[in-house]
Amino acid sequence: MNIELLRQLCETPGVPGNEERVRELILAEVKGVFDDVRVDVMGSLHCVRNGKGKDPERIMLLCHMDEIGFLVSHISDKGFLYLQPVGGFDPRNLFSRRVLVCTDDGDLKAVMNPAGRPVHIASAEDRKRIPQPHEFYVDTGLGEAAKDRVKVGDMVVMDEPFLEMGDKLVSKALDNRVACWLGIEAARGLGKAKTNAEIHVVFTTQEEVGLRGARTASYAVKPDIGIGIDTTLSCDTPGVPEQDRTTVQGEGFGLHIRDGSFIADKALVAEVAALAEKKKIPYQRTMLRSGGQDGAAAQQAAAGARAIGIVVGTRYIHTVTEMVDRTDLKAALDILVAFLKSR
Repeated sequence: MNIELLRQLCETPGVPGNEERVRELILAEVKGVFDDVRVDVMGSLHCVRNGKGKDPERIMLLCHMDEIGFLVSHISDKGFLYLQPVGGFDPRNLFSRRVLVCTDDGDLKAVMNPAGRPVHIASAEDRKRIPQPHEFYVDTGLGEAAKDRVKVGDMVVMDEPFLEMGDKLVSKALDNRVACWLGIEAARGLGKAKTNAEIHVVFTTQEEVGLRGARTASYAVKPDIGIGIDTTLSCDTPGVPEQDRTTVQGEGFGLHIRDGSFIADKALVAEVAALAEKKKIPYQRTMLRSGGQDGAAAQQAAAGARAIGIVVGTRYIHTVTEMVDRTDLKAALDILVAFLKSR
């Protein structure tokens, strides 16, 4: 597996509305893989492989490029940066983080902390309180000079390296650079032969703030089948009841049936499950009580589409320690290639 590509995807900054760097990386990787490549007005990258015949079935793979992060909303007179989140953060995971402030003149290493007293002078009540995201600030170390380098609207991302730990891969932004990797590698896995179906691999924008790029892209494509490719929870860790695990790492890709945004097409679920069993690709059926993913946008666009989710179970999601299992990642790639070849 091309883990180096996944590393590059994860370490490239790209919060909602600021996916340009990720898109440029993908553009360089997909040269010669597709018959047509274009960028739409929302910034989503449409990559198309032509199908056979005059009116082939259209299959759309939706892979969102954005990661959760922040936008600078205020710069104080002393140069401290205040932020607005773009995407869902648990503030318990934001304490004492190294971050990257991405400006037009280059990236700045910085640190993020909550306003208030440090532990040595904090009261018992101070230590119990969990600050909300808007109470955190960023210190670039530049003092007042930060106002000359940073402007309101600049993006801020977590600054942590990609790690390989045995069979596990750990990084910020595995949600959803895993899908970007799968979209690229699945297309490569098809080789040069034409498929019966017309395949649209669309790397979408602004999923973390409401499936926005996927909605406009799906209206343009009008797919017959939409496949939302994403991460999902893997709560197979201490402190979580068995019924809330969603997936167990190492047991295969997730065949996603339902979440807060869509219910998968029943016949399509059965077809993918049968194919996985035939090809001996490990899988697990998954559901989420809430949340959503880009497959819902494809399902609801124009006159609608049959939709399903192919997901990879991820521990510690929406943190800098997101973790996937290599075998689950391979299973997701294998089923995508097998499904596209089967149409």
